[in-house]
Amino acid sequence: MAIVGLKMVTLALVDENQKLLKGAEGLSASGIIEVDDTMFGTKTANITNLEGSVTKVPGNNKVQDVYTAPGAPQVAFDFNNLAFDLKQKLKGYKSDGKGGYVYQGHKPHVAVLIESETLDRKHSVFFGFGDGIFQETSQNVGTDTDSAQTRSDDNMTYNALTTQAFGDEPHKIYYSGDSSFDKANMMKEVFGGYTAQAGGVSPVPGG
Repeated sequence: MAIVGLKMVTLALVDENQKLLKGAEGLSASGIIEVDDTMFGTKTANITNLEGSVTKVPGNNKVQDVYTAPGAPQVAFDFNNLAFDLKQKLKGYKSDGKGGYVYQGHKPHVAVLIESETLDRKHSVFFGFGDGIFQETSQNVGTDTDSAQTRSDDNMTYNALTTQAFGDEPHKIYYSGDSSFDKANMMKEVFGGYTAQAGGVSPVPGG
């Protein structure tokens, strides 16, 4: 089945037990945050290594079996304009209280949900990653010219880790067109026990 577009990316910090962090420890009061229009959204989220390499098992002059190595998913994100403090939290950079930010030698664990859509736009396809780390390994800085602005997006790489809620697999795919699809359960699994806030509008993707 083909998919089209990038509708939303949702992020959250989780602890070493893959439980959602909220408030000052997390990314928001509820723990999750959408990369929404206030940050100009996300341009691309290119996912690779969902499955590992295939190894053939020969015997009696023919291939008797094959097995697949574990996947090691990576996501190359191109965010248009992440909030500065959000980006530093995702990378593990801490404020010195004087306007400076320094890496503290420990990468925070981040859960990610990527939402795309079916060709008819009637249903969503979600790629869930319950744990992983972000890296920003380079930063391009270029001069503006007399005719154009030289803009450098927030290009970051996400390396997924195994997730207990996925049976120790690194990713899980959800399809809203499935008759048994449960959005609340998806959010709980991906974001370490997340539950929507009662009496309020929760930032649930596709909601």
